[in-house]
Amino acid sequence: MAEEVSEDVGKLAAKRQTLTRSMIENFWQLWIRFKNIDVHYTMEPSPSVFASFEEFPEKWKLKENFNWALVNSVNLIDRTQAQGRVGDSLKAFYYQKEGSTRLRVVFEFCEGEQYYKYSGWKRIFSQQILFDGDIERLSFEKVWSVIAGVVKVWFESHLRKNRDVIISYVKENFEKGETFTQ
Repeated sequence: MAEEVSEDVGKLAAKRQTLTRSMIENFWQLWIRFKNIDVHYTMEPSPSVFASFEEFPEKWKLKENFNWALVNSVNLIDRTQAQGRVGDSLKAFYYQKEGSTRLRVVFEFCEGEQYYKYSGWKRIFSQQILFDGDIERLSFEKVWSVIAGVVKVWFESHLRKNRDVIISYVKENFEKGETFTQ
Protein backbone atom coordinates (compact mmCIF):
# COMPACT_ATOMS: atom_id res chain seq x y z
CA MET A 1 0.00 0.00 0.00
CA ALA A 2 2.85 2.40 0.83
CA GLU A 3 4.36 1.83 -2.61
CA GLU A 4 1.01 2.47 -4.28
CA VAL A 5 0.50 5.76 -2.41
CA SER A 6 4.07 6.81 -3.09
CA GLU A 7 3.60 6.10 -6.81
CA ASP A 8 0.34 8.12 -6.91
CA VAL A 9 1.96 11.06 -5.11
CA GLY A 10 4.90 10.91 -7.52
CA LYS A 11 2.62 10.96 -10.57
CA LEU A 12 0.65 13.89 -9.18
CA ALA A 13 3.84 15.84 -8.40
CA ALA A 14 5.18 15.16 -11.90
CA LYS A 15 1.91 16.34 -13.50
CA ARG A 16 1.87 19.46 -11.33
CA GLN A 17 5.53 20.16 -12.11
CA THR A 18 4.93 19.87 -15.87
CA LEU A 19 1.83 22.05 -15.70
CA THR A 20 3.50 24.73 -13.55
CA ARG A 21 6.55 24.86 -15.79
CA SER A 22 4.31 25.26 -18.83
CA MET A 23 2.23 28.00 -17.17
CA ILE A 24 5.31 29.96 -16.10
CA GLU A 25 6.86 29.68 -19.56
CA ASN A 26 3.68 30.81 -21.30
CA PHE A 27 2.95 33.62 -18.84
CA TRP A 28 6.49 34.93 -19.36
CA GLN A 29 5.99 34.88 -23.15
CA LEU A 30 2.80 36.89 -22.59
CA TRP A 31 4.72 39.34 -20.40
CA ILE A 32 7.22 39.86 -23.25
CA ARG A 33 4.48 40.28 -25.86
CA PHE A 34 2.69 42.94 -23.80
CA LYS A 35 6.01 44.69 -23.05
CA ASN A 36 6.56 45.00 -26.81
CA ILE A 37 3.49 47.25 -27.05
CA ASP A 38 4.60 49.27 -23.98
CA VAL A 39 2.15 47.67 -21.57
CA HIS A 40 3.64 47.11 -18.14
CA TYR A 41 3.00 43.92 -16.21
CA THR A 42 4.51 42.19 -13.22
CA MET A 43 4.71 38.46 -12.83
CA GLU A 44 4.66 36.21 -9.80
CA PRO A 45 6.83 34.27 -9.23
CA SER A 46 9.45 36.80 -10.21
CA PRO A 47 11.34 35.96 -13.43
CA SER A 48 14.67 36.06 -11.59
CA VAL A 49 13.50 33.06 -9.55
CA PHE A 50 12.70 30.71 -12.47
CA ALA A 51 14.90 31.99 -15.31
CA SER A 52 18.45 33.03 -16.04
CA PHE A 53 18.86 35.83 -18.56
CA GLU A 54 21.50 36.32 -21.17
CA GLU A 55 19.75 39.48 -22.37
CA PHE A 56 16.61 40.61 -20.51
CA PRO A 57 13.83 39.84 -21.35
CA GLU A 58 14.02 38.00 -24.68
CA LYS A 59 17.09 35.77 -24.24
CA TRP A 60 16.44 33.50 -21.29
CA LYS A 61 16.52 29.90 -20.12
CA LEU A 62 14.51 28.19 -17.42
CA LYS A 63 16.59 27.26 -14.39
CA GLU A 64 17.08 23.51 -14.15
CA ASN A 65 17.42 23.53 -10.36
CA PHE A 66 14.10 25.33 -9.79
CA ASN A 67 11.49 23.21 -7.98
CA TRP A 68 8.39 23.75 -10.13
CA ALA A 69 6.18 21.57 -7.93
CA LEU A 70 6.47 24.03 -5.02
CA VAL A 71 4.84 26.90 -6.93
CA ASN A 72 1.22 27.35 -5.84
CA SER A 73 0.23 30.19 -8.15
CA VAL A 74 1.33 32.01 -11.28
CA ASN A 75 0.09 35.58 -11.76
CA LEU A 76 0.35 38.12 -14.56
CA ILE A 77 -0.65 41.54 -13.22
CA ASP A 78 -1.37 44.66 -15.27
CA ARG A 79 0.33 47.81 -13.92
CA THR A 80 -1.05 50.21 -16.55
CA GLN A 81 -2.24 53.41 -14.87
CA ALA A 82 -4.68 54.39 -17.63
CA GLN A 83 -8.38 53.42 -17.45
CA GLY A 84 -8.13 51.95 -13.95
CA ARG A 85 -6.33 48.83 -15.17
CA VAL A 86 -3.94 48.57 -12.21
CA GLY A 87 -4.55 45.18 -10.68
CA ASP A 88 -6.28 43.51 -13.64
CA SER A 89 -4.68 40.10 -13.65
CA LEU A 90 -4.61 36.57 -14.96
CA LYS A 91 -4.12 34.16 -12.06
CA ALA A 92 -3.62 30.41 -12.05
CA PHE A 93 -3.49 28.62 -8.72
CA TYR A 94 -3.79 25.17 -7.17
CA TYR A 95 -6.20 24.28 -4.40
CA GLN A 96 -7.53 21.15 -2.70
CA LYS A 97 -11.12 20.00 -3.00
CA GLU A 98 -12.51 16.67 -1.82
CA GLY A 99 -9.07 15.09 -1.69
CA SER A 100 -7.94 16.12 -5.17
CA THR A 101 -5.64 18.87 -6.39
CA ARG A 102 -7.36 21.28 -8.73
CA LEU A 103 -6.20 24.13 -10.96
CA ARG A 104 -8.25 27.29 -11.21
CA VAL A 105 -7.52 30.09 -13.67
CA VAL A 106 -9.26 33.42 -13.08
CA PHE A 107 -9.30 36.89 -14.56
CA GLU A 108 -9.38 39.37 -11.69
CA PHE A 109 -10.25 43.05 -12.07
CA CYS A 110 -11.16 46.11 -10.03
CA GLU A 111 -14.80 47.14 -10.28
CA GLY A 112 -14.40 50.38 -8.37
CA GLU A 113 -13.88 51.76 -4.90
CA GLN A 114 -16.07 52.13 -1.86
CA TYR A 115 -15.63 54.09 1.32
CA TYR A 116 -15.93 52.18 4.60
CA LYS A 117 -16.49 54.16 7.79
CA TYR A 118 -13.75 52.51 9.86
CA SER A 119 -11.20 51.44 7.25
CA GLY A 120 -11.41 54.14 4.56
CA TRP A 121 -11.37 53.62 0.80
CA LYS A 122 -11.16 50.02 -0.44
CA ARG A 123 -10.95 48.71 -3.99
CA ILE A 124 -13.58 46.13 -4.94
CA PHE A 125 -12.20 43.22 -6.99
CA SER A 126 -14.15 40.58 -8.90
CA GLN A 127 -13.02 37.32 -10.40
CA GLN A 128 -14.33 35.53 -13.46
CA ILE A 129 -13.49 31.81 -13.49
CA LEU A 130 -11.84 30.92 -16.80
CA PHE A 131 -11.02 27.31 -15.96
CA ASP A 132 -11.38 24.96 -13.00
CA GLY A 133 -10.43 21.30 -13.13
CA ASP A 134 -8.79 18.32 -11.45
CA ILE A 135 -5.14 18.23 -12.53
CA GLU A 136 -5.21 14.44 -12.90
CA ARG A 137 -7.72 14.70 -15.75
CA LEU A 138 -6.56 18.06 -17.06
CA SER A 139 -6.16 18.77 -20.75
CA PHE A 140 -3.34 21.26 -21.41
CA GLU A 141 -4.92 22.13 -24.76
CA LYS A 142 -8.23 23.11 -23.14
CA VAL A 143 -6.56 25.30 -20.52
CA TRP A 144 -4.41 27.11 -23.08
CA SER A 145 -7.25 27.58 -25.57
CA VAL A 146 -9.31 29.35 -22.88
CA ILE A 147 -6.34 31.48 -21.76
CA ALA A 148 -5.43 32.30 -25.38
CA GLY A 149 -8.93 33.65 -26.06
CA VAL A 150 -8.81 35.90 -23.00
CA VAL A 151 -5.27 37.12 -23.74
CA LYS A 152 -6.21 37.95 -27.33
CA VAL A 153 -9.09 40.16 -26.12
CA TRP A 154 -6.91 41.65 -23.33
CA PHE A 155 -4.26 42.53 -25.93
CA GLU A 156 -6.92 44.08 -28.17
CA SER A 157 -8.30 46.12 -25.27
CA HIS A 158 -4.84 47.62 -24.77
CA LEU A 159 -4.42 48.36 -28.47
CA ARG A 160 -7.84 50.07 -28.56
CA LYS A 161 -7.13 51.78 -25.22
CA ASN A 162 -10.52 50.58 -24.03
CA ARG A 163 -10.63 48.50 -20.84
CA ASP A 164 -14.33 47.74 -21.33
CA VAL A 165 -13.43 45.33 -24.16
CA ILE A 166 -11.77 42.82 -21.80
CA ILE A 167 -14.19 43.37 -18.90
CA SER A 168 -17.25 42.79 -21.12
CA TYR A 169 -15.66 39.70 -22.67
CA VAL A 170 -14.91 37.95 -19.38
CA LYS A 171 -18.26 38.90 -17.84
CA GLU A 172 -20.20 37.58 -20.84
CA ASN A 173 -18.24 34.36 -21.37
CA PHE A 174 -17.22 33.12 -17.93
CA GLU A 175 -18.78 32.32 -14.57
CA LYS A 176 -18.48 34.91 -11.81
CA GLY A 177 -16.14 33.93 -8.98
CA GLU A 178 -15.65 35.71 -5.71
CA THR A 179 -15.78 39.44 -5.01
CA PHE A 180 -13.57 40.98 -2.32
CA THR A 181 -12.11 44.28 -1.15
CA GLN A 182 -8.49 45.34 -0.70
